Amino acid sequence: MFYQPAEWQPHQACWLAFPYDRGLWQEHLEAVQAEFMALVSVLARSEQVFILVPDVNTQDYCKHLLQEQLGCEYAVHLPIVPYGDIWMRDIGPIFVCDRVTGALEGRTFAWNGWGGKYLLAGDDRVAQRVVELAQVPHRSFPFVLEGGAVEVNGQGICLTTRQCLLNPNRNPHLSPSAIEEALKEALGVHHILWIEQGLRNDHTDGHIDTIARFIAPHTVMCMVPDTDRDVNFPVLQQIYDQLTHLRTADGTPLQVVTIPSPDRVVDAQGEIMPASYLNFYISNAHVIVPIYGVANDDRAVSAIARHVRTYLPDRQVVGLPAQHILLGGGAFHCITQQLPR
Repeated sequence: MFYQPAEWQPHQACWLAFPYDRGLWQEHLEAVQAEFMALVSVLARSEQVFILVPDVNTQDYCKHLLQEQLGCEYAVHLPIVPYGDIWMRDIGPIFVCDRVTGALEGRTFAWNGWGGKYLLAGDDRVAQRVVELAQVPHRSFPFVLEGGAVEVNGQGICLTTRQCLLNPNRNPHLSPSAIEEALKEALGVHHILWIEQGLRNDHTDGHIDTIARFIAPHTVMCMVPDTDRDVNFPVLQQIYDQLTHLRTADGTPLQVVTIPSPDRVVDAQGEIMPASYLNFYISNAHVIVPIYGVANDDRAVSAIARHVRTYLPDRQVVGLPAQHILLGGGAFHCITQQLPR
Protein backbone atom coordinates (compact mmCIF):
# COMPACT_ATOMS: atom_id res chain seq x y z
CA MET A 1 0.00 0.00 0.00
CA PHE A 2 1.57 3.25 -1.11
CA TYR A 3 1.00 6.48 0.81
CA GLN A 4 2.27 10.05 0.73
CA PRO A 5 4.45 10.61 3.81
CA ALA A 6 4.03 13.68 5.98
CA GLU A 7 6.58 16.37 5.22
CA TRP A 8 8.34 15.96 8.57
CA GLN A 9 9.18 12.33 7.76
CA PRO A 10 12.79 11.85 6.56
CA HIS A 11 13.81 13.10 3.11
CA GLN A 12 16.65 11.92 0.94
CA ALA A 13 16.47 14.97 -1.31
CA CYS A 14 14.68 18.16 -2.24
CA TRP A 15 13.92 19.14 -5.85
CA LEU A 16 13.82 22.76 -7.03
CA ALA A 17 14.01 24.71 -10.30
CA PHE A 18 16.30 27.70 -10.76
CA PRO A 19 14.68 31.10 -11.48
CA TYR A 20 16.20 32.10 -14.80
CA ASP A 21 13.57 33.81 -16.96
CA ARG A 22 14.02 37.58 -17.22
CA GLY A 23 10.74 37.82 -19.09
CA LEU A 24 8.87 36.43 -16.09
CA TRP A 25 10.78 38.11 -13.25
CA GLN A 26 11.99 41.26 -15.07
CA GLU A 27 14.00 43.62 -12.86
CA HIS A 28 13.41 41.41 -9.81
CA LEU A 29 15.29 38.40 -11.19
CA GLU A 30 18.54 38.95 -9.23
CA ALA A 31 16.61 39.50 -5.98
CA VAL A 32 14.60 36.33 -6.61
CA GLN A 33 17.81 34.40 -7.27
CA ALA A 34 19.33 35.71 -4.02
CA GLU A 35 16.30 34.56 -2.00
CA PHE A 36 16.41 31.22 -3.81
CA MET A 37 20.08 30.70 -2.98
CA ALA A 38 19.55 31.59 0.68
CA LEU A 39 16.93 28.84 0.80
CA VAL A 40 19.28 26.35 -0.87
CA SER A 41 22.04 27.17 1.62
CA VAL A 42 19.79 25.99 4.46
CA LEU A 43 18.35 22.99 2.62
CA ALA A 44 21.78 21.66 1.68
CA ARG A 45 22.76 21.30 5.34
CA SER A 46 20.48 18.31 5.84
CA GLU A 47 19.39 16.81 2.51
CA GLN A 48 20.56 16.41 -1.06
CA VAL A 49 19.49 19.23 -3.34
CA PHE A 50 18.60 18.89 -7.01
CA ILE A 51 18.04 22.13 -8.93
CA LEU A 52 16.66 21.93 -12.45
CA VAL A 53 18.27 24.27 -14.98
CA PRO A 54 17.04 24.72 -18.57
CA ASP A 55 20.38 24.76 -20.41
CA VAL A 56 24.17 24.67 -20.09
CA ASN A 57 24.60 28.44 -19.81
CA THR A 58 22.13 28.64 -16.94
CA GLN A 59 23.80 25.62 -15.36
CA ASP A 60 27.16 27.44 -15.39
CA TYR A 61 25.61 30.58 -13.93
CA CYS A 62 23.86 28.61 -11.21
CA LYS A 63 27.14 26.86 -10.35
CA HIS A 64 28.75 30.30 -9.97
CA LEU A 65 26.03 31.47 -7.58
CA LEU A 66 26.24 28.23 -5.60
CA GLN A 67 29.99 28.60 -5.26
CA GLU A 68 29.51 32.11 -3.90
CA GLN A 69 26.76 30.97 -1.52
CA LEU A 70 27.92 27.52 -0.42
CA GLY A 71 31.55 27.20 -1.42
CA CYS A 72 32.65 23.58 -1.77
CA GLU A 73 31.04 22.42 1.44
CA TYR A 74 27.88 20.93 -0.06
CA ALA A 75 27.11 19.07 -3.27
CA VAL A 76 24.16 20.36 -5.29
CA HIS A 77 23.06 18.58 -8.46
CA LEU A 78 22.02 20.60 -11.52
CA PRO A 79 20.23 18.40 -14.09
CA ILE A 80 19.24 20.07 -17.36
CA VAL A 81 15.48 19.84 -17.86
CA PRO A 82 13.35 22.29 -19.88
CA TYR A 83 10.73 24.08 -17.74
CA GLY A 84 8.87 27.35 -17.60
CA ASP A 85 8.99 28.59 -14.02
CA ILE A 86 10.09 27.53 -10.55
CA TRP A 87 6.94 26.11 -8.92
CA MET A 88 8.18 22.56 -8.35
CA ARG A 89 5.50 21.74 -5.78
CA ASP A 90 2.98 21.90 -8.61
CA ILE A 91 4.83 21.00 -11.80
CA GLY A 92 6.86 18.22 -10.19
CA PRO A 93 5.70 14.74 -9.16
CA ILE A 94 4.37 13.72 -5.76
CA PHE A 95 6.42 10.89 -4.25
CA VAL A 96 4.80 8.08 -2.27
CA CYS A 97 6.20 5.17 -0.23
CA ASP A 98 5.20 1.56 0.29
CA ARG A 99 4.24 1.16 3.96
CA VAL A 100 5.80 -2.29 4.19
CA THR A 101 8.92 -2.20 2.03
CA GLY A 102 9.64 1.54 1.94
CA ALA A 103 9.88 1.40 -1.87
CA LEU A 104 9.31 4.72 -3.60
CA GLU A 105 7.04 5.59 -6.50
CA GLY A 106 6.31 8.86 -8.26
CA ARG A 107 2.81 10.11 -8.96
CA THR A 108 2.27 12.32 -12.01
CA PHE A 109 -0.93 14.09 -12.98
CA ALA A 110 -2.52 16.00 -15.82
CA TRP A 111 -1.26 19.59 -16.04
CA ASN A 112 -3.28 22.62 -17.15
CA GLY A 113 -1.36 25.60 -15.76
CA TRP A 114 -3.44 26.28 -12.63
CA GLY A 115 -6.72 26.19 -14.48
CA GLY A 116 -5.36 27.56 -17.74
CA LYS A 117 -3.85 30.72 -16.26
CA TYR A 118 -0.14 30.09 -16.88
CA LEU A 119 0.74 27.57 -19.56
CA LEU A 120 4.53 27.74 -19.90
CA ALA A 121 6.63 25.62 -22.26
CA GLY A 122 8.05 22.50 -20.62
CA ASP A 123 6.06 22.56 -17.39
CA ASP A 124 3.79 19.72 -18.51
CA ARG A 125 6.79 17.35 -18.84
CA VAL A 126 8.73 18.18 -15.67
CA ALA A 127 7.08 15.60 -13.42
CA GLN A 128 7.83 12.74 -15.82
CA ARG A 129 11.44 13.87 -16.21
CA VAL A 130 12.00 14.17 -12.46
CA VAL A 131 10.80 10.64 -11.70
CA GLU A 132 13.13 9.40 -14.43
CA LEU A 133 16.07 11.30 -12.90
CA ALA A 134 15.14 10.05 -9.43
CA GLN A 135 15.13 6.52 -10.88
CA VAL A 136 11.85 5.50 -9.30
CA PRO A 137 8.86 3.89 -10.99
CA HIS A 138 5.74 5.98 -11.36
CA ARG A 139 2.04 5.96 -12.13
CA SER A 140 0.28 8.63 -14.15
CA PHE A 141 -3.21 9.78 -13.23
CA PRO A 142 -5.49 11.49 -15.76
CA PHE A 143 -6.92 14.17 -13.46
CA VAL A 144 -5.47 17.62 -12.73
CA LEU A 145 -3.73 17.91 -9.36
CA GLU A 146 -1.07 20.34 -8.15
CA GLY A 147 1.04 19.35 -5.14
CA GLY A 148 0.22 22.57 -3.30
CA ALA A 149 -3.48 21.69 -3.40
CA VAL A 150 -3.12 18.80 -0.95
CA GLU A 151 -1.73 18.55 2.58
CA VAL A 152 -1.33 15.13 4.22
CA ASN A 153 -0.52 13.92 7.72
CA GLY A 154 1.11 10.64 6.63
CA GLN A 155 -1.60 8.66 8.40
CA GLY A 156 -4.35 8.76 5.83
CA ILE A 157 -5.78 12.26 6.17
CA CYS A 158 -5.71 14.78 3.32
CA LEU A 159 -6.66 18.45 3.63
CA THR A 160 -7.68 20.40 0.54
CA THR A 161 -10.00 23.21 -0.59
CA ARG A 162 -13.23 23.23 -2.53
CA GLN A 163 -12.15 26.45 -4.23
CA CYS A 164 -9.31 24.58 -5.97
CA LEU A 165 -10.20 20.94 -6.44
CA LEU A 166 -13.90 21.54 -7.15
CA ASN A 167 -13.16 24.48 -9.43
CA PRO A 168 -14.59 24.05 -12.96
CA ASN A 169 -11.16 25.00 -14.33
CA ARG A 170 -9.55 21.82 -12.92
CA ASN A 171 -11.66 18.66 -13.34
CA PRO A 172 -15.16 19.70 -14.44
CA HIS A 173 -16.01 16.13 -15.48
CA LEU A 174 -15.48 14.76 -11.96
CA SER A 175 -17.96 14.91 -9.09
CA PRO A 176 -16.71 15.68 -5.55
CA SER A 177 -16.97 12.00 -4.65
CA ALA A 178 -15.01 11.02 -7.77
CA ILE A 179 -12.27 13.50 -6.85
CA GLU A 180 -12.12 12.03 -3.34
CA GLU A 181 -11.75 8.53 -4.76
CA ALA A 182 -9.02 9.73 -7.14
CA LEU A 183 -7.07 11.30 -4.26
CA LYS A 184 -7.41 8.15 -2.19
CA GLU A 185 -6.04 5.99 -4.99
CA ALA A 186 -3.20 8.34 -5.94
CA LEU A 187 -1.99 9.41 -2.49
CA GLY A 188 -2.95 6.45 -0.33
CA VAL A 189 -5.23 8.50 1.91
CA HIS A 190 -8.57 7.36 3.29
CA HIS A 191 -10.15 10.54 4.70
CA ILE A 192 -10.52 13.86 2.85
CA LEU A 193 -11.15 17.06 4.86
CA TRP A 194 -12.40 20.08 2.94
CA ILE A 195 -11.80 23.80 3.57
CA GLU A 196 -13.86 26.25 1.56
CA GLN A 197 -11.41 28.79 0.12
CA GLY A 198 -7.99 30.37 0.27
CA LEU A 199 -6.38 33.79 0.37
CA ARG A 200 -7.28 36.91 -1.53
CA ASN A 201 -5.67 37.20 -4.99
CA ASP A 202 -4.30 33.64 -4.88
CA HIS A 203 -3.98 32.62 -8.53
CA THR A 204 -3.80 28.95 -7.50
CA ASP A 205 -7.47 29.15 -6.53
CA GLY A 206 -6.91 28.46 -2.86
CA HIS A 207 -4.02 26.05 -2.47
CA ILE A 208 -4.09 24.50 0.99
CA ASP A 209 -0.35 25.02 1.58
CA THR A 210 -0.93 28.72 2.21
CA ILE A 211 -3.81 28.34 4.68
CA ALA A 212 -3.47 25.12 6.74
CA ARG A 213 -0.48 22.85 7.42
CA PHE A 214 -0.10 19.67 9.45
CA ILE A 215 2.76 19.83 11.96
CA ALA A 216 1.78 16.57 13.71
CA PRO A 217 -0.59 13.74 12.75
CA HIS A 218 -3.65 15.44 14.25
CA THR A 219 -2.40 19.00 14.66
CA VAL A 220 -2.98 21.70 12.04
CA MET A 221 -1.50 25.20 11.99
CA CYS A 222 -3.40 28.16 10.57
CA MET A 223 -3.14 31.95 10.59
CA VAL A 224 -5.35 34.33 12.54
CA PRO A 225 -5.80 38.07 11.87
CA ASP A 226 -4.85 40.65 14.47
CA THR A 227 -7.80 42.90 13.66
CA ASP A 228 -10.78 43.06 11.33
CA ARG A 229 -8.69 45.38 9.14
CA ASP A 230 -6.58 42.42 8.02
CA VAL A 231 -6.91 42.04 4.24
CA ASN A 232 -7.88 38.37 4.70
CA PHE A 233 -9.92 38.79 7.89
CA PRO A 234 -13.13 37.02 6.75
CA VAL A 235 -11.43 34.07 5.08
CA LEU A 236 -8.92 33.53 7.93
CA GLN A 237 -11.77 33.52 10.45
CA GLN A 238 -13.66 31.05 8.26
CA ILE A 239 -10.63 28.77 7.91
CA TYR A 240 -10.04 28.71 11.67
CA ASP A 241 -13.71 27.99 12.37
CA GLN A 242 -13.82 25.21 9.80
CA LEU A 243 -10.65 23.56 11.10
CA THR A 244 -11.97 23.50 14.66
CA HIS A 245 -15.04 21.59 13.46
CA LEU A 246 -13.23 19.02 11.33
CA ARG A 247 -12.94 15.44 12.57
CA THR A 248 -10.77 12.47 11.72
CA ALA A 249 -12.36 9.25 10.46
CA ASP A 250 -12.94 8.04 14.04
CA GLY A 251 -14.51 11.34 15.12
CA THR A 252 -11.47 12.82 16.86
CA PRO A 253 -11.27 16.60 16.45
CA LEU A 254 -8.17 18.13 14.93
CA GLN A 255 -6.01 20.17 17.25
CA VAL A 256 -5.66 23.66 15.80
CA VAL A 257 -2.72 25.94 16.64
CA THR A 258 -2.40 29.48 15.36
CA ILE A 259 0.15 32.03 14.20
CA PRO A 260 -0.24 35.66 13.08
CA SER A 261 -1.10 36.63 9.52
CA PRO A 262 1.25 38.85 7.49
CA ASP A 263 -1.76 41.14 6.92
CA ARG A 264 -1.08 43.56 4.08
CA VAL A 265 1.71 42.63 1.64
CA VAL A 266 1.50 44.47 -1.68
CA ASP A 267 3.38 44.66 -4.97
CA ALA A 268 4.70 47.81 -6.66
CA GLN A 269 1.22 48.57 -8.02
CA GLY A 270 -0.34 48.31 -4.57
CA GLU A 271 -2.07 45.00 -5.34
CA ILE A 272 -2.58 42.60 -2.44
CA MET A 273 -0.37 39.51 -2.72
CA PRO A 274 -1.23 36.07 -1.20
CA ALA A 275 1.49 36.19 1.47
CA SER A 276 1.48 33.34 3.96
CA TYR A 277 3.84 32.29 6.74
CA LEU A 278 2.38 28.79 6.37
CA ASN A 279 4.17 28.34 3.04
CA PHE A 280 7.15 26.98 4.97
CA TYR A 281 9.18 23.93 4.02
CA ILE A 282 9.96 21.25 6.61
CA SER A 283 13.44 19.88 5.85
CA ASN A 284 15.30 17.17 7.75
CA ALA A 285 16.74 19.76 10.14
CA HIS A 286 14.77 22.99 9.72
CA VAL A 287 11.40 24.60 9.25
CA ILE A 288 12.18 27.32 6.71
CA VAL A 289 9.63 30.13 6.99
CA PRO A 290 9.09 32.82 4.33
CA ILE A 291 9.08 36.39 5.63
CA TYR A 292 8.00 39.49 3.73
CA GLY A 293 9.52 42.58 5.33
CA VAL A 294 6.37 43.42 7.30
CA ALA A 295 5.64 44.07 10.96
CA ASN A 296 4.40 40.58 11.84
CA ASP A 297 7.45 38.70 10.50
CA ASP A 298 9.21 38.31 13.85
CA ARG A 299 6.01 37.46 15.71
CA ALA A 300 5.11 34.80 13.18
CA VAL A 301 8.54 33.15 13.18
CA SER A 302 8.50 33.13 16.99
CA ALA A 303 5.01 31.61 17.05
CA ILE A 304 6.00 28.90 14.57
CA ALA A 305 9.15 28.20 16.60
CA ARG A 306 7.06 27.80 19.74
CA HIS A 307 4.79 25.23 18.09
CA VAL A 308 7.72 23.46 16.43
CA ARG A 309 9.43 23.02 19.81
CA THR A 310 6.33 21.14 20.92
CA TYR A 311 5.65 19.01 17.86
CA LEU A 312 8.92 18.84 15.91
CA PRO A 313 11.56 19.42 18.59
CA ASP A 314 14.43 18.20 16.40
CA ARG A 315 13.90 21.04 13.87
CA GLN A 316 15.26 24.57 13.97
CA VAL A 317 13.03 27.36 12.68
CA VAL A 318 14.65 29.77 10.22
CA GLY A 319 12.95 32.82 8.73
CA LEU A 320 14.23 33.85 5.28
CA PRO A 321 13.12 36.70 2.99
CA ALA A 322 10.70 35.70 0.24
CA GLN A 323 9.05 38.98 -0.76
CA HIS A 324 10.51 38.84 -4.27
CA ILE A 325 9.65 35.18 -4.86
CA LEU A 326 6.12 36.09 -3.73
CA LEU A 327 5.84 38.38 -6.76
CA GLY A 328 5.40 35.16 -8.75
CA GLY A 329 2.54 34.07 -6.50
CA GLY A 330 4.09 31.77 -3.88
CA ALA A 331 6.96 31.13 -1.51
CA PHE A 332 9.21 28.32 -0.23
CA HIS A 333 6.76 25.43 -0.11
CA CYS A 334 5.61 26.27 -3.62
CA ILE A 335 9.13 25.97 -5.07
CA THR A 336 10.21 22.75 -3.30
CA GLN A 337 9.27 19.08 -3.63
CA GLN A 338 10.68 16.50 -1.26
CA LEU A 339 11.81 13.01 -2.16
CA PRO A 340 11.17 10.80 0.89
CA ARG A 341 13.89 8.57 2.28
